[in-house]
Amino acid sequence: MVTILPYSYVVGQEGLKLALELNFIVPAIGGVLISGQRGTAKSTVARAFSLMVHDELPVTLPINATDDRVVGGWELDALLDGAAKWKPGLLEEAGEKGILYVDEVNLLDDHIVNIILDTVSTGVLPVHREAYGATRAVEFGLIGTMNPEEGGLRPQLLDRFGLMVAVPELDQEARREMVLAVMRFDEESAKQASTWLEKGRSKDRRLRLRLEKAREHVDDVVLPPEIAQLCADAAHALHAIGHRGEILTARAALAVAAREGADEVTVGHVRAVAPMTLRHRRPEAAHGGSADWGAEDEAVLDDLLS
Repeated sequence: MVTILPYSYVVGQEGLKLALELNFIVPAIGGVLISGQRGTAKSTVARAFSLMVHDELPVTLPINATDDRVVGGWELDALLDGAAKWKPGLLEEAGEKGILYVDEVNLLDDHIVNIILDTVSTGVLPVHREAYGATRAVEFGLIGTMNPEEGGLRPQLLDRFGLMVAVPELDQEARREMVLAVMRFDEESAKQASTWLEKGRSKDRRLRLRLEKAREHVDDVVLPPEIAQLCADAAHALHAIGHRGEILTARAALAVAAREGADEVTVGHVRAVAPMTLRHRRPEAAHGGSADWGAEDEAVLDDLLS
């Protein structure tokens, strides 16, 4: 078994955890974009989550990935020997393992990002290479990260991520807990058997069952017309461009309701997800600016949804 800090032992990052769980419950959400500076545990959380829900680490896409590496291509060694052997790409591998993790997605070639996002949204991977053409059914969860200090993501691509979460710095108390958790993990990982690690993995298994149950239950959750109206009102009040904002708010609110075992979506569910679904769809982000979220935005939602 790969030794990774159990997801249940990750300190803080509650907003990020919620986003990952909602994307698992409703894959049609279309992926999670994590914005944060280096060293803020973005990759740690993503890997721990993938191991929890899929028993696999995520497939990781390198920054210098080529089309052949992403969608598949002819195996070079076989071609040199005069044979034609097809080698599946990382997207098909992600379909088998469950999650594609793209670190520093803002530094990838836009063409590659487009391929990934198209596959996530349609569940279909068309492959066309010399003398080869095929269409694959592929489904995986998408997790992308970016460091805002290294530039943004093109607005057209930014909008296509279902949820966006900015990873905050931990407060002093959480930092202390994080240090203790990491040091304990280092200590326990060196042991042949660890009660502490097994306890964390047991918590992870219980959470996984809860999320799988929510995924099965989400189609039974009711979205009342007045709540659908609130999703649209929230997108309008925060000046979200296009209509993905209200649609994704509704999908994410359904996922929250299913996660809580509720039979229908409430105002509270909408309030819980609106910052994640709308922050990157506003004019500032659409014109290449930041996707910041502040007290004024919180006040807008509170006024509308209170």
